[in-house]
Amino acid sequence: MSAIPYKGTLLTPAIFGLAANLALFSTPLSAAVSGGQKPVQDPITGDEDLGDLSQPQQALAQFYRGFNTRDLKMIDENFARSDEVAIDNPLGGIRRGADQPHVMYEGVFKSPADVHVVFWDYTIHRAGDVFWAVGRERGTYREGDVVKDLNIRTTRIYQLVDGRWRQMHHHGSIEDSKLLGDYQSAIRSAAAKIH
Repeated sequence: MSAIPYKGTLLTPAIFGLAANLALFSTPLSAAVSGGQKPVQDPITGDEDLGDLSQPQQALAQFYRGFNTRDLKMIDENFARSDEVAIDNPLGGIRRGADQPHVMYEGVFKSPADVHVVFWDYTIHRAGDVFWAVGRERGTYREGDVVKDLNIRTTRIYQLVDGRWRQMHHHGSIEDSKLLGDYQSAIRSAAAKIH
């Protein structure tokens, strides 16, 4: 497989087409998935070693460290600086563009909801300069003085750029409609108080 160019109008369709078409035929990274296609149950928390960001697990760990420590600079470093970045999640809807991860996560970090998540029950798949991780996030958030559980289905797609994995796409969804409504309300009402 030839390398996918970092810049260009065909990058996003190429990544999503690749992920969709190869998902059935891909082989998970042997280090990430024990026993073939079995999902990894040990969570990525962000507390892992970040020594080699050319490894998919470390790129994921970098994201979760940035998220759980409210380190916006680390989040910025984890995402590609490309207008082809796309995020689709319960808080921000669909967002596209190089600045959107910063904008969205800045709002979450300023919120008193104090969201913390880990990535678990996942598989990692790679095809050339692209890898995608499919799994679940579990964690907690605050609504006033009450700590509530959070469960999100999550997919993240990364592209290898200059020897480092950069996040190009994130998709998250919450199956439980009550949990979704409560979570959105907690983050949005907190954000409204800030502005």
